[in-house]
Amino acid sequence: MGLPRTPGRRVARAVARALTKPRPRRRVRLDNDARRAQLLEVGRKTFAERTYDEVSIDDLARSAGISKGLLYHYFPTKRDLYVAGLRATADELLTKTVAAAAPHLPPLERIRAGLDAYLDFVIAHARPFSALLRGGIGSDPEVVGVIESTRTAYVERLLTDTESTPLAVAAASEVPLVRIGVRGWLGFVEAASLEWLQLGRPDRRALRDLLIDTLLATLRTVLGPSTSGAW
Repeated sequence: MGLPRTPGRRVARAVARALTKPRPRRRVRLDNDARRAQLLEVGRKTFAERTYDEVSIDDLARSAGISKGLLYHYFPTKRDLYVAGLRATADELLTKTVAAAAPHLPPLERIRAGLDAYLDFVIAHARPFSALLRGGIGSDPEVVGVIESTRTAYVERLLTDTESTPLAVAAASEVPLVRIGVRGWLGFVEAASLEWLQLGRPDRRALRDLLIDTLLATLRTVLGPSTSGAW
């Protein structure tokens, strides 16, 4: 025979259930900048795992632990958050490659160090990198603007960050083929990086050396074979 139920036992069981029941996650109040940064990171992570069309505002709000209304306050549309994430990816890529190309290094070593940082980023952020170059939401003008501004920054960096080299002299003289050649080489770097991600080979060093050899071949064509030793 079991013990008779008493009010005290019922209260004890209720307290035990309350203590063991999972508590709902409390929403953390953040200031505007911190909240926006959090949402941006949530967006980048989510869009890295799934395509743009597979992600809903509900998914994003749930991942951030906030209401849709609060999400809309910072990013009025899913597209706004997506574009902001692409811009953050582009800025991070540019910052890391520029930082790696230390000014005390010889010109060719700066390019080699920058490419190493570029390819490291490609490996570590494969999905965001692919989304950056492929757009993800069609020919959206703002997405295209993010991509083109990044490309322009790289071209200008190559043309101005190699003082006293034939490339810098030719660029200062506004030789048209120089800019065209560098811009074309950058397109090759992007296409080769995407193909490299898909194939999973060769190793990073082999790809980097190919990219450098291609740049030097382009410059020899544009500036003449006698310029090779100047690097």
